[in-house]
Amino acid sequence: MRVTVRLFARLRDIAGAAELVRDVPAGATIGTVWAELTREFPDMADYAKSMSVALNADYARMEHAISDGDDVAFLPPVSGGEGTGIPL
Repeated sequence: MRVTVRLFARLRDIAGAAELVRDVPAGATIGTVWAELTREFPDMADYAKSMSVALNADYARMEHAISDGDDVAFLPPVSGGEGTGIPL
């Protein structure tokens, strides 16, 4: 099966790309894709417990099964940005 992997924020920086295409075995889960990515890019492993994942634009869990043609997104936590300027 072939899936598109979308990476955001620091994960995108680690991989050097915002989007990757990967072949995975039948019966694979989001966790299977994540395991393959962390083997290829070991620095990603630090984000395993703090990130969100999505399957075809809907939030999902690592154990969710994937199908051929799916989009899997990994979204690490982000912080920062400028304040609104509204005093609290």
